[in-house]
Amino acid sequence: MAKTKTGTGKEAPAEKSSAKKAKPAEKKVVAEKSVKKTASSTKDAAKPAKAAPANKATKPSTKKTMPESVIKNSVEPYSRFTDFDISLFKSGKHYKLYEKFGSHVVEFNGVIGTYFSVWAPNAQFVSVIGNFNYWNRGSHVLFSRWDSSGIWEGFIPNVGDGETYKYFIKSSSGEELEKSDPFALRWEEPPRTASIVADTYYEWKDAKWMKNRYQHNGIDRPYSVYEVHIGSWARNPESPDSFYSYEQLADKLVPYVKEMGFTHVEFMPIAEHPYYPSWGYQVSGYYAASSRYGTPKQLMGLIETFHNEGIGVIMDWVPSHFPGDIHALYRFDGTHLYEHADTRKGFHPDWKSFIFNYGRNEVRAFLISNALFWLDRYHVDGLRVDAVASMLYLDYSRKDGEWEPNIYGGNENLEAISFLKEFNEACYSHFPDTQTIAEESTSFTGVSRPVYTGGLGFGMKWMMGWMHDTIKYFSTDPLFRKYHHNQITFSLIYAFTENFMLPFSHDEVVYGKGSMLNKMPGDEWQKFANLRLVYSYMFTHPGTKLLFMGAEFGQGTEWDFSKSLDWYVLEYPNHKGVQDTVKALNKLYKKEPALYEKAFEGTGFEWIDGGNSADSVLIYTRKGHDPKNDLVIVLNMTPNPHENFRVGVPDAGSWKEMFNSDDKAYWGSGMGNTKAIKADKEHWHGRENSILVTLPPLSAVVFKKSK
Repeated sequence: MAKTKTGTGKEAPAEKSSAKKAKPAEKKVVAEKSVKKTASSTKDAAKPAKAAPANKATKPSTKKTMPESVIKNSVEPYSRFTDFDISLFKSGKHYKLYEKFGSHVVEFNGVIGTYFSVWAPNAQFVSVIGNFNYWNRGSHVLFSRWDSSGIWEGFIPNVGDGETYKYFIKSSSGEELEKSDPFALRWEEPPRTASIVADTYYEWKDAKWMKNRYQHNGIDRPYSVYEVHIGSWARNPESPDSFYSYEQLADKLVPYVKEMGFTHVEFMPIAEHPYYPSWGYQVSGYYAASSRYGTPKQLMGLIETFHNEGIGVIMDWVPSHFPGDIHALYRFDGTHLYEHADTRKGFHPDWKSFIFNYGRNEVRAFLISNALFWLDRYHVDGLRVDAVASMLYLDYSRKDGEWEPNIYGGNENLEAISFLKEFNEACYSHFPDTQTIAEESTSFTGVSRPVYTGGLGFGMKWMMGWMHDTIKYFSTDPLFRKYHHNQITFSLIYAFTENFMLPFSHDEVVYGKGSMLNKMPGDEWQKFANLRLVYSYMFTHPGTKLLFMGAEFGQGTEWDFSKSLDWYVLEYPNHKGVQDTVKALNKLYKKEPALYEKAFEGTGFEWIDGGNSADSVLIYTRKGHDPKNDLVIVLNMTPNPHENFRVGVPDAGSWKEMFNSDDKAYWGSGMGNTKAIKADKEHWHGRENSILVTLPPLSAVVFKKSK
């Protein structure tokens, strides 16, 4: 096979920009002309030239003969890799591989075309096939590099933006494969599986947000997340089987999230995935936004709209496993290239999917580059990493004999642990004003502690224990809650061992678990009162917050990914009351520093009375930096109201009711404390001062000292 030679090339002319200053990676760079050196790196900021029309409808059958014009479009030797790039790639330290691999429209020897590069070290040869060459496997064969990197590359003239393509790979064993591009920036809409030549150049207009993003993403700032599955948040009532596009969501979802008062939105995985019922967690195109909802630039427009309304965007990221679709990563070059060859490490028994080989440098670089890609190109403000627990343990969901201990005889996956640490270091070193959040359900130590102290380096961790205990407690009939009091107080024993996020996520409202509303016991009034109460408990408990779509208005049915949420229920005052409660809680959360300034510090919480199991009443304070902002929270977990209920308070003076989940505006009974209450000099709950309050049934009441 011919070896790659370096040619003279440059990016295709960039689109005109009104931006004052482009990001360094987006500037046009002219490739070096030395025959001994490879071309310089350029970001995908080129305006593609018009290529031969791409037939995107169906894949045409391969023809034995092709037009003369196609035969002349041969592959020319050209590279974007420097020797340093190759060294970084082999060592697993190249974190911007998306600037090198994949398809990039460039100008070479005065001709506009596309540079293709792919990693397939065990291939006999690799060619590019597509509509432009009638899917002929032998007409456009890429060149194999001479440096044992396993990279195949080359320039194809007159192929440009919008062209569909795949790689034809003949493996070392003679197996013939047609594979989509692992670095493709765009894919065909499923069930079609071809990659599409595309660029991600976008004239961002969110400079104000990006400059001040650290103020929104800090761990001492309010962080209230609305979790969304794009395909089922809402659909056009006139066409319920059709998805809203990214552009339509910019008009509908953004104002809704702003109205509700959430600080962030979290998208369940929006990277390309072949199987819609996987909810996005079986990713095939790690670098491509799902084409079901529009183009990459339309997604950027959606994110930009969120930013300009002061709302951050978190994306679910799935480095834990990938599907075995024949067109994607699995056995990419006829060997176990991306997945671990040993099924004890490389196959996931729960999801029937394949696990990345975290010990392979090139795979680590692929994944870390992917994480930085979304933070870089899409201005994403955080990554929620899925299924971290499954990565940490070799025996996760495996029986004895189905896993092999590590070199120390333990069950920790040392390669995965090392990878997660490197991933977090890379994210925070390149984008220090973002957040990484771990979905991790075990007692693994230091998930959200810095790597230099021995932790994994995440910014936050989902508090799964709190979620399970809270749902179990609230599912119990209030008559018997006094026997389960420790279940609702236990979380405060370990609440500050990690930077915890409190999640009521999608996983809790599917597969027969029931909606959040229907987890609540009692008659209709009690169900809604309990739901308002559990949300009030979440917003006043230490930690950041996450609520899955539909839960904020008390949807009665389980989440169904195949249809829209039941928005019609907002015509009823009980559902509207829950929605207004969440609005009020978000407003309270952002307004009161005591609820967020010390969210991860033990000094930000103090029990006033955590032991009143007989009445099922909890009383505690939340504290910020200034004692004047201290809040007193009282939760009545039973339908029994209490008049003249004495509560010890931190200070003398008058105390005012700031929030009451039983307010008539929320479909409550309307009991409460309408006037400020002057503290008595009466020792109670270990405090010198106390107040007499009214506790409504199944309610949360928040008090603050009057100025």
